[in-house]
Amino acid sequence: MQPWIVRDFHLDDLDQLIDVWQDSRTSGVHPVYTLAEIIDACTNGLAVVAVTEGTVVGAVACVIHDDRAWVVTLAQAKEWREQGLGSALLAQAEARLAARGVRRISALLPAPETRVRAFRNSDYRVEEDLHYFERTIPVQPKEIGPLTQLGGRLLPHGLWDALAGMQSEKHLIEQRLILPLARAELAKSLGVSPPRSVVLFGPPGTGKTTFAKSIASRLDWPFIEVFPSRLASHPHGLAGALRQAFLDIGQLEHAVVFIDEVEEIASARTGTGTSPLQGVTNELLKIIPAFREQEGRLLICATNFIRALDKAFLRHGRFDYVIPIGPPDLVARKAIWNRYIPPAISRRVDLASLAVASDRFSPADIEFAARKASQQALEHAVHHSGGTSPGEAALTTETYLQAIEGTRATVTEAVVKDFFEDIERIARV
Repeated sequence: MQPWIVRDFHLDDLDQLIDVWQDSRTSGVHPVYTLAEIIDACTNGLAVVAVTEGTVVGAVACVIHDDRAWVVTLAQAKEWREQGLGSALLAQAEARLAARGVRRISALLPAPETRVRAFRNSDYRVEEDLHYFERTIPVQPKEIGPLTQLGGRLLPHGLWDALAGMQSEKHLIEQRLILPLARAELAKSLGVSPPRSVVLFGPPGTGKTTFAKSIASRLDWPFIEVFPSRLASHPHGLAGALRQAFLDIGQLEHAVVFIDEVEEIASARTGTGTSPLQGVTNELLKIIPAFREQEGRLLICATNFIRALDKAFLRHGRFDYVIPIGPPDLVARKAIWNRYIPPAISRRVDLASLAVASDRFSPADIEFAARKASQQALEHAVHHSGGTSPGEAALTTETYLQAIEGTRATVTEAVVKDFFEDIERIARV
């Protein structure tokens, strides 16, 4: 959980921003931009600040020239360095700049400057002599309108690396999906056809949506989630709305398109008559082959009930892979628990015991149990000590085990049994 909030710069922030800028300067290194230029960027360009408890602890300011923006400062208070704050500020600035039609973001730093990790982590390219960093926003200005209309967006960098545990699933997806798409030319030269459409299946809450978003983040492609329920009110009905949505997606250079709970619009047809839902299924079966003819796009469909899908939907030629995403194993659960336990107490919590006790827990279940334990610790700190003693003392292995005991696992043993049967019968990796 990030302890800061990133928001737009306000004029009232100026004094604190200057203090942070002064605090962030490297001793003996002359800055590329003067304080006056930084102030001008804050007032006439674009600037965002990170705030914690009402205090500005970080800021990024940019000047904009046509379709290019220059970062004139990326400042962080000393006590907040090396915690991902710089990357978070750059990500928020990039999203706002993309909305203004900016295609390239550049940063010019003095050669002796060493604090450049945030730029490297945000995929900026470095030029050796001047530490010249540049990043191309993967959305052209003409695509902003269609992307906005579709409800699409660029997701923050690092979602893939932040995906705790699930190493076997991550490795499979990295090799089968991401590698051929990220290195498309090399893949083609070796006779590998980059995937165009895949199905992720597994019990509820196992992270299928998270995987889809992480894939988009890893590829640096816009993420578009198609919600059939929102398309149902279209004048031409759900089938017509679905067709139009995919036509609009065709205007984009790259896109990861995600349909969750796809069984709602691709369930097995009965053959006992035509229903509106069967018409939608038929339309989707027509859309997928046309979608697959376009490069630079990936359709990800997710389902909790793969047995409910129409047999024609999963036929070879429509989906390259049918990938199982199951409940996290012991190693993955330990990694997921570690993500939600405050760093200050992680050393005295027995993660192995929590991982064993949370068998069949999904990532969402683990997050819920961890938050429940933290809430109980907060209430104990406030009501039993008047809020004068640190609440961390109430967060122990036993506290988390009690939270686990009070949390019902989303995935039942019967669901696990069905899932492994589905892997044998339906998975295609």
